[in-house]
Amino acid sequence: MKKIDLLTPIGIFIGLTALLAAIYTNAAGSGELTDFIQVASMFIVLGGLTAAMLINFSISDLRVLPKVIKETFQTKELNLQELIDTFVNLSSRARREGLLALEAGLEDVEDPFIKKGVLLAVDGIEPDIIKDIMMAEVVAMEERHRKGRYILEKAGEYAPAWGMIGTLVGLVLMLQNLNDPATLGPNMAIALLTTLYGTLLANLVFNPMANKLALSTEEEVFVKQIVVEGVIGVQSGQNPKILEEKLSAFLPNHIKTEEEEVLEEKVVNG
Repeated sequence: MKKIDLLTPIGIFIGLTALLAAIYTNAAGSGELTDFIQVASMFIVLGGLTAAMLINFSISDLRVLPKVIKETFQTKELNLQELIDTFVNLSSRARREGLLALEAGLEDVEDPFIKKGVLLAVDGIEPDIIKDIMMAEVVAMEERHRKGRYILEKAGEYAPAWGMIGTLVGLVLMLQNLNDPATLGPNMAIALLTTLYGTLLANLVFNPMANKLALSTEEEVFVKQIVVEGVIGVQSGQNPKILEEKLSAFLPNHIKTEEEEVLEEKVVNG
């Protein structure tokens, strides 16, 4: 089940707050937010970035962008111990009642990947084939995620580039009007603020979001590997205790330590 990931909006908020704090607490003490709002610079960066994205990607690719961005504001609850317990229970039932009995108990399982694996096992498919089928789905998932993440990565590349283009535009305008001191300030603002806008978008929004999605994909692949091993163990009739020990090898060290402490406490309390 997915829930809202507050770290993404909190991170963006902290980044913007730090920037505003730097503006208002500068040494001269004369910083104003309006000094950093330049419509021409925004047009160059946002317009150029939009144009580059339209050229680089197809409409079907860009349609998934809102969904990709939405994923960075969500997180999936992962309880690895609960996942392991699920396969231990399935293994116990399979040894007690047979593989065919597992199909009736799948209503309580929410994960479609687990359901698919168990149904393949119930159908009597060979373990190697089950593993190939399930890992093919994992590879396909990785590719889908990579394509969505690639859009953000390219936006992170183009935004600073268009910032530099805006800087060149501002410098050209400034050099062409050196005889008019009144134009030097606005043209210099365009030159500097476009770089600021492009760099800010890349390093506070696009690149962090892309990296977050990459970590999320790695985590999801890791969980699916546990599922594959669990399904193979259930299908091959492994002893539930052995299967539990095998799957527990995937648990992070801090979770293992907590489990060991709980077991020790149970032993002490008799």
